[in-house]
Amino acid sequence: MTLKTTWYETDSRFIAGHYQPATLIDLALSRGIDSHRLLRGTGLFYEDIVAGHTRLSPQQCFSLIGNTQRLLEADDSSFLFGQRLLPGHYGPASHALQQAQNLHQALETVVHHRALLSPWLTPRLLLDEKYAYVYWLDSCGAQEHLRFVLEASMTALMAMSQWLSGERLPWECCFSHAEPRYVEQYWVHLGENTQFASQLDMMRIPREYLTRPWPNASAIARQVALQQAREQLHSLGFSASLLDRLYVYLRNSAQQAPGLEQAAQHFAMSQATLKRKLNKHGTHFQAQQDQARKHMALYLYQIKGMSNEAVAEYLNFNDPANFRRALKRWTGCTPNLIRQFLSL
Repeated sequence: MTLKTTWYETDSRFIAGHYQPATLIDLALSRGIDSHRLLRGTGLFYEDIVAGHTRLSPQQCFSLIGNTQRLLEADDSSFLFGQRLLPGHYGPASHALQQAQNLHQALETVVHHRALLSPWLTPRLLLDEKYAYVYWLDSCGAQEHLRFVLEASMTALMAMSQWLSGERLPWECCFSHAEPRYVEQYWVHLGENTQFASQLDMMRIPREYLTRPWPNASAIARQVALQQAREQLHSLGFSASLLDRLYVYLRNSAQQAPGLEQAAQHFAMSQATLKRKLNKHGTHFQAQQDQARKHMALYLYQIKGMSNEAVAEYLNFNDPANFRRALKRWTGCTPNLIRQFLSL
């Protein structure tokens, strides 16, 4: 079945310059960086951003992030940026987030309005009996800037939940990259339980914190803001990126493992067009399919508690050796090592 839908891509200009980009610009200016040097090569002008009419693509935002990192040369830049990100000043979606009555409502608001609140990374929420998990996916081809936006996004979610709840919540953070030389910044901003070389870029928190009531929330103000945010997304014409849409399609089809031809047909484009679009985002089809099947395997292990044999059968591996090889390619680990890791 062919599904016609809309999405944004790395060169789609839809991010208001006075939203997340202005937050990063303000941070750089507060540390004495010249605005002309900061915006060099981005195609942006400070006066246009202040006027409130400029729209940036994720690609332009990544150029801005690269300039900020180069000019500031400070290990805490991403974390300080993240502390300023949420709820933010991004119109009704931010108002709805600020009026969340508990953590669950806040997380759902960020997930459903990610094009407005988290345009560079996609947060996804999963629950099991003990924990709520938020894992983050690259939605725009961040490439060398992925670590920066991961650090900022996890800091943003942690700082936002602390501010709105009135207490420091026991979040634990995991990153897929190796421990960096500036690990003390993670300890300061994210906590000393932060882990590295993980299978996912993920945060988790005990499930009971999801429904603890937050002070100062207004249910009526939230409902009005949510309606206005829906209208804002409707006017954009999309609520997710192409990589988001492809991930959902491949994850939902993990048992069948559709090929490039089937995926291109699903998105009503030629194989060459889909390959070109993925290349523009710094990725390719096999990498996206491997990621989706890896995440499904981890979900079946962690959330569903399935055995090695059941996971292999679900993913249509008739030969256990083939499943072990595939899982090793996706994760770098054998099935038994994965189960040990997830039990920690």
